[in-house]
Amino acid sequence: MRFTRAEVLDRLRREILNKRPIVGAGAGTGISAKFAEEGGADLIVVYNSGRFRMAGHGSLAGVLAYGDANAIVKQMGKREILPVVRNVPVIAGVMGTDPLRCMDTLIAELDELGFSGINNFPSVGLIDGRFRMELESTQMGFGKEVDMISIARKRGFFTCVYVFNPDEAQAMAGAGADAIIGHAGLTTGGSIGIPAHEALSLEKATDLVRDSGEAG
Repeated sequence: MRFTRAEVLDRLRREILNKRPIVGAGAGTGISAKFAEEGGADLIVVYNSGRFRMAGHGSLAGVLAYGDANAIVKQMGKREILPVVRNVPVIAGVMGTDPLRCMDTLIAELDELGFSGINNFPSVGLIDGRFRMELESTQMGFGKEVDMISIARKRGFFTCVYVFNPDEAQAMAGAGADAIIGHAGLTTGGSIGIPAHEALSLEKATDLVRDSGEAG
């Protein structure tokens, strides 16, 4: 079921007014989406990394050149997840830096498929160091993700975005993002997450979320 931006915002604001946490559940298969809805998820998000996770691999596989991220999300949504989710907005994780796609066309295709919102994943925000610098210098940086969110907002999508520092939060707010999520790094624990001692500490994660929220 396709939800308008206003309808998604109304649903989330009711949760806030009732002092309940907003839960966005990533779904890598139709069955996980089904049970996320049954369990009370407020949003169901389709990431290309979900395909790799269901294959037994870590989420960062979705950031690497193992497949066409946007094609994977379209296929997962069209054939597995959108057909089985009845009453929860489904969000598409879009690789906004994809240089081989016209973003206006891609966003229109996702709208036609029935997605209710857009998120910026995979994100270059997960990349640092020299490689990140070179991506930024060759027009494949975070600014492309901001531009993609601006396109989605103008088309009427609900937009929830990942940011990795306050400056990115400000940029996404300027693009009209509805919800800003301070991304605290790769999933910790379990069979495909990083060890807890390698993860961002809870204290630092809290600072990131607060600072990003305030900047946004």
